[in-house]
Amino acid sequence: MKTTGGNCSGQSEITMEDVQNLVKKKDEIEEQIKAYYDVLEDQGVGVEEPLIDEEGFPRSDVNLYQIRTARHNISCLQNDHKAIMVEIEEALHKLHAREKAKREQDETEAQEEAMEQQVTLPPPFARVDAVTQGSPACGAGLRVGDEVIEFGSVNTGNFQNLQNIASVVQHSEGKPLRVTVIRDGQKAQMSLTPQRWSGRGLLGCNIVPLHR
Repeated sequence: MKTTGGNCSGQSEITMEDVQNLVKKKDEIEEQIKAYYDVLEDQGVGVEEPLIDEEGFPRSDVNLYQIRTARHNISCLQNDHKAIMVEIEEALHKLHAREKAKREQDETEAQEEAMEQQVTLPPPFARVDAVTQGSPACGAGLRVGDEVIEFGSVNTGNFQNLQNIASVVQHSEGKPLRVTVIRDGQKAQMSLTPQRWSGRGLLGCNIVPLHR
């Protein structure tokens, strides 16, 4: 991990594991500070009391070296504690900022993809207004309301009238046709095989032209 020490270049990505490691280090520092305060408490002094007696001589009733060492270490560790708290705050800020940026990027990409699809979809030339249960059209997944942009060799560019579709169906009995529709604003493709069934015709659906 390269997030501690104050010399982070900002190139490495902050992870939740990095934050957890920083918190662990903070806890360790707090434990060390508490241990040194316990040393002072054992000596009966705090971090501020003078270590000389009324006559100006070093006190003989306490371990001066131990106390000075503890006080010095407490001071250093408190500085370390302040520094690591800043690091934790900055790491959390970066983490949240990156997550927010990723969410926004995902939303933007989804919107762009939806707009792209809408832009690239050709205008439909016909609409399905009836599908009979159990028919080839029903089995292929065709639904009422589907707007047709491709039916075999017939597409938006060459469609003239429904006779175009009827001709393709008659010449494709038993052969799968690629049918592309717009459904709920999205493109959907299916394979439809015109064939004899218990109902009328080879499809079992009704298609009406769209005049645009």
